[in-house]
Amino acid sequence: MDRPVADADLEFEHVPETDQSFENALSNARAGERLTVDDAIELLTTGTDCEGIDPRRKERVLEAADRRRADVVGEEVTFVANLNNNVTTACNVGCLFCNFKDAAHTFERGVDVETAGFTKTPTESREIVADAVSRGIYEVCSVSGLHPAFALDDEHREILEAHSDQKAVNYKPPERYETSPGTYVDQIDAMAVDGVHVHSMTPEEAFHARRGSNWSYEAVYRRLKEAGLDTVPGTAAEILIDEVREVICPGKIGTDDWLRAMEGAAAAGLGLTATIMYGHVENEAHRALHLKRIRDLQERVDGAITEFVPLSFVHQNTPLYEHGVVSGGASRDEDELMIAVSRLFLDNIEHIQSSWVKYGDDGGLKMLSCGADDFMGTILSEEITKRAGGVYGEFRSVADYVEMISSIGRTPVERSTDYETRRVIDPDDPPFGPRLGPRADGTPLLTSRERSNRQAVLADD
Repeated sequence: MDRPVADADLEFEHVPETDQSFENALSNARAGERLTVDDAIELLTTGTDCEGIDPRRKERVLEAADRRRADVVGEEVTFVANLNNNVTTACNVGCLFCNFKDAAHTFERGVDVETAGFTKTPTESREIVADAVSRGIYEVCSVSGLHPAFALDDEHREILEAHSDQKAVNYKPPERYETSPGTYVDQIDAMAVDGVHVHSMTPEEAFHARRGSNWSYEAVYRRLKEAGLDTVPGTAAEILIDEVREVICPGKIGTDDWLRAMEGAAAAGLGLTATIMYGHVENEAHRALHLKRIRDLQERVDGAITEFVPLSFVHQNTPLYEHGVVSGGASRDEDELMIAVSRLFLDNIEHIQSSWVKYGDDGGLKMLSCGADDFMGTILSEEITKRAGGVYGEFRSVADYVEMISSIGRTPVERSTDYETRRVIDPDDPPFGPRLGPRADGTPLLTSRERSNRQAVLADD
């Protein structure tokens, strides 16, 4: 790959070498055949027979993916009016790709360390979501650190309180902390305001919500569904190859647990999304194997995954970069090929998302001609990528979406989280605002003053 890795000592079992040729792989893709891992490696590398990415070959891959996108979903580009409400940054897992976390012990009472992070009570989460719902959003996405005081519910807390080795199960009582996050059930219930769609509880969080117990993932997700959970974000996937996870997130759940959690969520009747975070220490073979595991998972969960989201690693403020393990993130060529090969390989997942948080507005629009058809959401408050060094802001309005999507000759479509409810937007018929939610009436999500103030703050950052 073009992107250098600072640590030359990293050696992996899986390497981008195949007996396939680029031309055969591209022919298979154009013909709509189900691609193999070797096909994907050839397309991601633009041929293992040559060094670096060949620009002419790359364009042929992008063209094939764009044609497949047009055949599968047409010319619509979808987006959702949503809010990110992350509950806490307290975490002690120690993932080296992450700068969202703050050391959990710095949140404890009496500790002479000032934390830069936050923990929200369930009451605060409800107030935040209720305000956003009143503005018209209809999805709240919540992904949080693994706070040691978090428990699934009161029954789970009793189990953790009685555990003979609380350190072994990463538990400390909420009384130890300045602010208690409550339980996962408390938080989900608090965010389930006025019919808003709650998209939360990653496989990693579900693992945390069952630690110290013998509960299945399905049982955990059923309890969360009863509290108001609607769908599960398939983040915490990073690269679903354990030899990579051992480098970038050795304290995190392994590949098998991630897959089991997703299957448990689907068995509980919850919809899913899936992701990949690429551009750090992994190679194209790892990316291709990851795609294969997602495609196989989709078969097992009977199509519960509605979208696949490639997430380009933002390196600037992360331990991987600061410790010299990596010297940068993915190149733009790699970004485009990751989107394109995701479209071509994942023949059982209809929607591929382009993240303006990762790629920016111009880059995000470019990805819509590389195989992507969804352009993420309004977000209102983005914290995870920003803390890692992201510079593309925290908010996009419906009007922004209409302008950007129309500028490339595509049709802007407001959608629900599950893609089942849709509103095709006429660019010549303003004002533009969310309309699908319980309180959505077409008014802007932010007033002009709020929008100006937020843009000024982002510019200062």
